[in-house]
Amino acid sequence: MDIGCQTYTWEMLGDAWRGRVTDLLDWVAAAGYDGIEITNTMIREFRDQPREFLSELSRRNLRLAAFAYASTSGFTDPDRAKSDLDGADHAIRFLAHFPGVQLGLGGAASEDQSDRRGQLDHAIAFYNEVGRRAHAAGVVANVHPHSHFGSLLETAEEYDYLLARLDPFVRFGPDTGHIVRGGQDLLECLRRCLPRLSHLHLKDADASNHWQPMGRGVCDFAGVFALLEGAGYDGWVVCEEESELARQDGVAAIRHNREYLRTLGF
Repeated sequence: MDIGCQTYTWEMLGDAWRGRVTDLLDWVAAAGYDGIEITNTMIREFRDQPREFLSELSRRNLRLAAFAYASTSGFTDPDRAKSDLDGADHAIRFLAHFPGVQLGLGGAASEDQSDRRGQLDHAIAFYNEVGRRAHAAGVVANVHPHSHFGSLLETAEEYDYLLARLDPFVRFGPDTGHIVRGGQDLLECLRRCLPRLSHLHLKDADASNHWQPMGRGVCDFAGVFALLEGAGYDGWVVCEEESELARQDGVAAIRHNREYLRTLGF
């Protein structure tokens, strides 16, 4: 399995972070990761320069683990469907320069949840449409549920509802921390979704649902890796860090996570 690092550690800081994409690449490479997962927000100056971004990755012996695409619509607003699809199309064109790299689609969410099932159904229709467009371009899309910002995908029942309605070529890319914050048993959830699993985020949370550096929360990462190895999983596992340590010192946070995985043999 290849070990990647997600850039949300800095994205969550908003305007407080004013660095460059190349800074992120330097820090991720120095911490010993195999690759980086970047978002449509954090790609910044390389948004329309995929070749240049590939060159910067190669200079640091990094690979693109995935390109994560999210929208403030949470993919649940019919009035924003066209702009959401336009953004997905742009991401698919970007990934044409990175064969085999997956497109991660953010989890369905809405602040106004007066019609949760209808909103979720709209998001699922969006995922399937993007999945078809990605498949036609030789790109695999996966859905990445979360547990904040009005998430509509947290419980086991909601995961099952999603997976039963996704087209077969749309894959699944869950997150360990979001799974436990949604009240699910981590290993049982992963066992259920293994047939669709193509990408996995590693994040830790404590019993009070506060984010923690990996190894300091309740997530059984040794059990996760044993499960993945037993299933022959050979995709990316990507560390993502949103703890208070990450807010104080993102570089120290991602280094901690990489060093923690080495204690597990990865």
